[in-house]
Amino acid sequence: MSGSSETARFDTSVPHSHDRLDRKDQRTHANTVAEAAQKQGDANPKTVTDPLEPARSQGHEPSRGAQIDKQLQDEEEEELRNKGKI
Repeated sequence: MSGSSETARFDTSVPHSHDRLDRKDQRTHANTVAEAAQKQGDANPKTVTDPLEPARSQGHEPSRGAQIDKQLQDEEEEELRNKGKI
């Protein structure tokens, strides 16, 4: 009776029981590679090209900081166009 409960206890692991940086862990190399590939895909944050867009998409007026960022962005783009780099 106690033997079956012991095996049932070890059939599942608790969350965070595997340390992904521990080389002595019993995880396979394939699992480690798959997790690394997944994390690499998550590492690409969404880039905001228009600082005013997030506020406008939610129906709000953009903050003063976002308005200044947009103004600076426009000035830099204009300067690059004048230099012929865009």
